[in-house]
Amino acid sequence: MGDWLSSKRVAPYIFLAPVFIFALIFFVVPLGFAAGISFTDWDAVSTPKWVGLHNYTYLLGRDRFFLTSIGITFYFAAGSVIVGVPAALVIAAMISRSRYEAFWRTVYWLPMVTNIVAVAYIWWYILNDTSGLLNRTLDLLGLPGPNWLTTPSMAMISVILVASWMSVGQNVLVFLTGLNEIDESYYEAAQLDGANPVQLFWHVTIPLLRPTILFVLITSLITALSSFVLILILTEGGPARSTMVTGLYLYDMAFTDLRLGRASAAAYILFAIIFAVSLVQLRLLRRGGLESH
Repeated sequence: MGDWLSSKRVAPYIFLAPVFIFALIFFVVPLGFAAGISFTDWDAVSTPKWVGLHNYTYLLGRDRFFLTSIGITFYFAAGSVIVGVPAALVIAAMISRSRYEAFWRTVYWLPMVTNIVAVAYIWWYILNDTSGLLNRTLDLLGLPGPNWLTTPSMAMISVILVASWMSVGQNVLVFLTGLNEIDESYYEAAQLDGANPVQLFWHVTIPLLRPTILFVLITSLITALSSFVLILILTEGGPARSTMVTGLYLYDMAFTDLRLGRASAAAYILFAIIFAVSLVQLRLLRRGGLESH
């Protein structure tokens, strides 16, 4: 028995067993349960009633706001990626050659280890229209403060900026790892040819960092498409549903309206969209980035 347990073929599976059990209990089983519930009409109290594909057809054909929420989700995700990823890349490039790189790594990582609910409430206190710290400061300077969270256009911009700020830390660390892997000889050769810092960044750093950029773009987009906690606290989907992303919409559908079957169907539709977008993004970026390098 002891020889069997210590054999090279069996031992790795024994060590991996806790991970497999955890994944089975907390991922596979809930996903399977949600998939089954998506074909039922269930309010978490009564017995689930089988309705087949009705939830899916209703969401895609009769629920007017569901498709709108997907558009809002892509708007939010695109804004977060467009703002957050370039900002993280520039910051990483600036501190990669700094003597205090370790210090800046810690500074930019702090938002990632802070609870998202706590961070959201801090930003709510800063951006609150009437008593927010930012508007109070602007008022002391004699400047009018905008309605950061209660004007539809401004609310989405505010949410995108906060989400971008929260993602910068993780992306900076990923970019720093990629930058540290670039051989200095490339920069030395380009400098001998007369390249200035901007040309070094554009013609040396960017091409050699394409695999890392690809990874950051995909993970940032997936995170943004599935985000809703930050928006729930900052705007609760308002004003006038202008920030009601799909994740928040299905959250309300499940826990406010108690339509768990329909909410599960919405979650799987969102998952399918995220999966498809990730595949397209991977194919396009690999064709234009990695393969061309």
